[in-house]
Amino acid sequence: MCQLLGMNCNVPTDICFSFSGFQARGGATDLHADGWGIAFFEQRGARLFLDPQPSARSPIAELVARYPIRSQNVIAHIRKATQGSVRLENTHPFMRELWGRYWIFAHNGNLLDFSPKLDGSFLPVGDTDSERAFCWLLQEFRRSFGEAPPAPAALFDRLRELTLLLAAHGECNFLLSNGDCLFAHASTRLSYIVRQAPFAEAHLKDQDLTVDFREVTTEKDRVAVIATLPLTDNEAWTEMPPGSLWRFHDGAVVGQCPTRPGPPHR
Repeated sequence: MCQLLGMNCNVPTDICFSFSGFQARGGATDLHADGWGIAFFEQRGARLFLDPQPSARSPIAELVARYPIRSQNVIAHIRKATQGSVRLENTHPFMRELWGRYWIFAHNGNLLDFSPKLDGSFLPVGDTDSERAFCWLLQEFRRSFGEAPPAPAALFDRLRELTLLLAAHGECNFLLSNGDCLFAHASTRLSYIVRQAPFAEAHLKDQDLTVDFREVTTEKDRVAVIATLPLTDNEAWTEMPPGSLWRFHDGAVVGQCPTRPGPPHR
């Protein structure tokens, strides 16, 4: 399956340490060799790096791993193709504009028989189920709320309803962000960790690399990292229950609900 990586923080933070371990999973420590990408929000702007080459051998990935871009919301993806050929236009994450903000989406899974009717406001460029799902989500947001963004709680409730429909078509792990908060859906497998004071050392699973966060943070910093599989081997990661939707803001969990039939819970 594909690999997902997300970061949500209360202050702009670089993702170099986590990305160094994540990058190795694209053709070195794992068999995900069908492209990779990463998106950084910077205030209302977004930087997007995409490459259909394996991340473990990508010069662009090497640049990102050494370039301390600071962001409060980051989404990265390493691809193992299921639907759609290995081409740049099929490489995650995908980016679109809605309500005057960029939205970023990356998906891990396989949506079978998913051919929603699109009204033309958002159209896929490639031929993946993932990009179709992203276009459909934004289309349904606009249909539900019109031309003005809703309150965060209303958006979260609507995303849950739409995720229920998506999940009926198969495996649907995804990360979604508008630069303000980060949504994560655990269809089968996602884990997260919140790093905050008192900070400690962390050691990567996929590379022999250690960082002492006490040396690079302040007491007020708070950073949530979300990944398909834990990136470190000496920290306590929380596994998200299958069938759960999460909202992160300022490096903390601020919303959680099931994505199975029944009333939402927070």
